Order: sequence, then structure tokens, then C-alpha cells
Amino acid sequence: MPVVMDADRMARTLVRIAHEVVERNRGVDDLTIVGIRTRGVPIARRIARNLFEITSEQAPTGALDITLYRDDLMRHAVGPQPVVRRTEIPFSIDGKKVLLVDDVLYTGRTVRAALDALIDFGRPSIIQLLVVVDRGHRELPIRADYVGKNLPTSTRETVHVRLQEIDGRDEVAIEQIEEVT
Repeated sequence: MPVVMDADRMARTLVRIAHEVVERNRGVDDLTIVGIRTRGVPIARRIARNLFEITSEQAPTGALDITLYRDDLMRHAVGPQPVVRRTEIPFSIDGKKVLLVDDVLYTGRTVRAALDALIDFGRPSIIQLLVVVDRGHRELPIRADYVGKNLPTSTRETVHVRLQEIDGRDEVAIEQIEEVT
């Protein structure tokens, strides 16, 4: 499985993105950060740390579970039931800039579900999307404002973003999906 981004490159990428966030938003005033569970949450926390190192200001950071907002929830009703995790947004997003964070942008359906979920928590002034990898193949008209790496892929490939906090190491790798015959 080819590694396309190692731990050092991932760290540099998240610092670069944090600088872009500061520049585009002219600081972090009124900025909140919300990571989409699972891997978006530790990425959001890392971005918040990087923003603090750059600006000496802390941006409130939360976690969003989108399980019940997915449009494919009932399609998989025969298999195991989805695991619903906690959403933790202990701050108001009304009138705030929300930086929505995820690991991979693919079809756009996860982000659409996240937008639906976020709106249930309030009315932000703007929602910006940050992803580590944009692999293309969009099914919905969604684009990221901040992208760590554009990674053109085949639909017969999958992208794995591994994080120290969850997987014990930082890397982005591509895996070929075996065709079932």
C-alpha cells in the first residue's frame, strides 16, 4: 500500500493550512472548529493547536457525529446497526465562522450530512471546509476551502488517513480494492 504522505509531511501540511486559515479569516476571532467523527476530530484539535501557536488565541473546538444524518443509513439496515457517537459542541455557533474538518473528501455525502447536523446547532455566519485529502469523484456540488493534498484516485482505490491518536501512526496511503468475482 503506497504511502503518499508520511508523518512529517502531514504535520507540515496542517501547519500550512493553519496559516491559510489565519490569513483568510484575518485571525481567529469568531472562529470555531468542528471535527467530523472519527478522524476529523483529532485533525481539528491539531489545527486548533497550530492556530494557537500562530496567533496565541484559542479557537473553541468540538466534535460532530453525523451518523443519523447520513442519506445511506437505511440502505444498510440489514447489516450491523450504525454506532452513534456523541456530538460535543459546547459553544454557540450562531453568527460564528465554523471550520468543518474531515480527513478525506470523496463523494461529498459526508459533508452534506455534516452541514445538516451543524445547522441543527445554530446559524453560523459562514462554514468553511478543511480536508487533509481531496480525492475527487464528487456526487454533490461540494468543495473544500482548505486542502492538504489533492489526490486523484480511481474508484477502485481507497484512501486511508491514519492518525497517531487512533491508528498509532500518521500517514496517508492508497490501497487498491480487490475486485470480487
